[in-house]
Amino acid sequence: MKKRSNSHRIRCSLVLLLAVLAVLNACASGAASAEEYFAIGMAYFDMGKFAEAEKWLNRAKARDRTMTASEYNLGRIAFETGRYEEAVKRFESILKRDPNNVMALKAAAYTRIRTGEIEKAEELYGRLLLLVPESADDGYNYALVLFAMKKYPEAEQVLKNHEYALLENNDVLLLYARTQKEQGKIEAIDTYAAWLANNNDAKVRYEYAQLLEGEEQYARALEEYRLAHAGLPSTSVDPTRQQLRFIMARLLLVADSAKPDGITELQGAVNDGFDDIDAMEELLNDNRISTANKSEVRTIIAETKRAADAAAEAARAAEDAAKTAAELTAADDTETEAAGEDAGAAE
Repeated sequence: MKKRSNSHRIRCSLVLLLAVLAVLNACASGAASAEEYFAIGMAYFDMGKFAEAEKWLNRAKARDRTMTASEYNLGRIAFETGRYEEAVKRFESILKRDPNNVMALKAAAYTRIRTGEIEKAEELYGRLLLLVPESADDGYNYALVLFAMKKYPEAEQVLKNHEYALLENNDVLLLYARTQKEQGKIEAIDTYAAWLANNNDAKVRYEYAQLLEGEEQYARALEEYRLAHAGLPSTSVDPTRQQLRFIMARLLLVADSAKPDGITELQGAVNDGFDDIDAMEELLNDNRISTANKSEVRTIIAETKRAADAAAEAARAAEDAAKTAAELTAADDTETEAAGEDAGAAE
């Protein structure tokens, strides 16, 4: 939730004060209306006091059971406080009465994403965009849902309907590139390049390099892999820096098997901690790699296995030593306790 400025809080407090005075006057002359209760509830909502807001909005709803605004804002409170199932029920109760309520459709669809019900979110966004086809934000969310469902052509088409957003919004452009990449479209190269022209993200650059490698543009792929490796934090998991060095080694072994550069990179990956024996052994099945380099790969694999065996043996020895130390400590404690009992008996 965004922090509220002091001026905003003061303004909300004044609104709340006026609303309370109006309700007090109404109570003195009869009974407060749903609108007056609603005004107090929304004043509390704007101040971020959701529990108070909920109380007054429920009063407004009780006064006027068809008051859609109260139900909608009760749903917003439920969403803000993490009660997503309740939020969905409130939004969809509005849709039962008013199927074309744009605000309720938008809120229900977005909440379904939070609950992980992407099929329901897809259906809601489909209905929403029939009503407001020009909404780029909703189009982007819809495309995200379609992408998660692996409906890549449909996601791409939704994004195409908002071409101006592709030029102005980085998130939209990146999703567009990914939908093209998943479909194996060569155009994805240009779309990724357009995104990277104004942004610098190591993982996105890694995706781009994979795409270039798949299209056998090895020189460009290697350049992008190197840039990705330089920008990748040491805490990265997918990929790790060691994995990325192995990928560069594999690419060098394939792209220029006559040179030793791939072997040098592979040894560097192993020195950095890469120890995936299966991945290295797969290199031996690649006919594009020279016989001489395969011999070097076998040597590196053998050395890696020996290092792994030595590390495992050292770990077992350390575990045995710790176990022995624990047993000796336990025995000493038993002897001390027994001696204490004997001394007590002697007394």
